[in-house]
Amino acid sequence: MKYPFDVNETILWLGDLCDLIFVFFDPIGQALCKRTLNIVERLNEKHSDRIRFYLSKADEAGQESDRQRVLMQIVQELCKRPGLNKTGFEMPTIYIPNPNKPSRCTNQIEDVCKDIEKTINQTIQNTLNQLERDCEQISSLVDQAIKIDDDARQHNFQAKIRGMGLSLLGFLLPVLLMMQLLAASGPRDFLRNMIGEDMAEAFVSFMAPTTAFWEMVDEENQLVILTCVLVASGLCLILSRYFNQSKPTLQRRSKKALLWKQEFVNTHVRPEKQKLYSEYLQQSVSEHDL
Repeated sequence: MKYPFDVNETILWLGDLCDLIFVFFDPIGQALCKRTLNIVERLNEKHSDRIRFYLSKADEAGQESDRQRVLMQIVQELCKRPGLNKTGFEMPTIYIPNPNKPSRCTNQIEDVCKDIEKTINQTIQNTLNQLERDCEQISSLVDQAIKIDDDARQHNFQAKIRGMGLSLLGFLLPVLLMMQLLAASGPRDFLRNMIGEDMAEAFVSFMAPTTAFWEMVDEENQLVILTCVLVASGLCLILSRYFNQSKPTLQRRSKKALLWKQEFVNTHVRPEKQKLYSEYLQQSVSEHDL
């Protein structure tokens, strides 16, 4: 029979997903064909802890001596494969009881059911524990994202203050230099016409200390001071752009969404997990009592 997909790869893919892998050997059919053993060997390479071997339809294998011979034959064929050769090879015998055809063959199908039940319980417990860890991780990641955003906002505020201070200093230095030049060498009539006589007198009086210092400096050094002030002004403007670099922050909508998700996890998911865990424990205790 041909299928529109690769049967072997599909079985291997299912083996990666499931918690238990049952291999049933039929004592009557072609259980030891090469194709079957190849798939079983590949499954055993990756999932040796999940795989279980059973002799199905054990009641149809004849007498006890016949069943033992069939079991030995199957085990020998399996041990010929390097990937399946292991000590303590177990292969329980199982079959579906038929009231019209009683059999003395040991039926270990109850052990199969117990193995399945044990795996289911372990999977449920692992899933609930993983849910708790996921809730803690989500809450921790949200707290971390909020803290990073708060630190970025604080950094941006401080960077903005530093940038504004340097920019203000870069603009004030040329202005102060122009004011000093006006006070030291500007015509008084020009000042009186620009800002009024009273303001001009107050301005000249205010700038008197720096004017006296400026007049003590010769023209060559005045040019040096002028150059240094202009360079310092340009440097302040450049540094203001460097220090004013901001870090990315969360939008208000994104931050609100993160907080809502954290609240949902803490107020809905975690209580639901506790409820499911309590139901699981109650069911386990009830089944044990039964």
